[in-house]
Amino acid sequence: MHDVKLSDGVVTLSPPRVDDADEHLAGEDELLVRWLSGGPSTREGTEVYFRHCIEQWATRGPLRAFGIRVAPESTLAGYIDLRFEMAGLAPGQVNISYGLYPAWRGQGLVTRAVRLVCRYAAAEGATQGVIRVDPENSRSAAVARRSGFTYDKRVPEADGNQCDWYVRSLAHGVDPASR
Repeated sequence: MHDVKLSDGVVTLSPPRVDDADEHLAGEDELLVRWLSGGPSTREGTEVYFRHCIEQWATRGPLRAFGIRVAPESTLAGYIDLRFEMAGLAPGQVNISYGLYPAWRGQGLVTRAVRLVCRYAAAEGATQGVIRVDPENSRSAAVARRSGFTYDKRVPEADGNQCDWYVRSLAHGVDPASR
């Protein structure tokens, strides 16, 4: 497996492991189901998805998923992923999605994780980050804004729901959120 670890000293991002399934299942709540997965996770489904993520890392596929880990025990607090290919994205754009387990919300951890993956995505050739947010998900929109993203447009999704797109340049060395 591709051994990537990104850290700012508070948050460490690393690819998911199959043995993360218990922590994921324990942390998933109705908000993660509503905003991200669309249905409660099962052990089998979680393990299949984590294996898919591991395979994507091994083949340098378009999905790069990370567990969001918090020191000192490297406790799994949530996840964040990049999709370098996705319907609706222009060349150079990368989709960023994230979810945090309830015990870890409100501490700025996702904002830190977004900043870390933006640097990684830029190093991998992406030129613009896109965070797609359900218009009713004000907390996710706030993370996007705190991470230096600005509202771009509202887009109808294939399932008929609307998504607000927040975008940010990933020009190497530019981190507007850190100014």
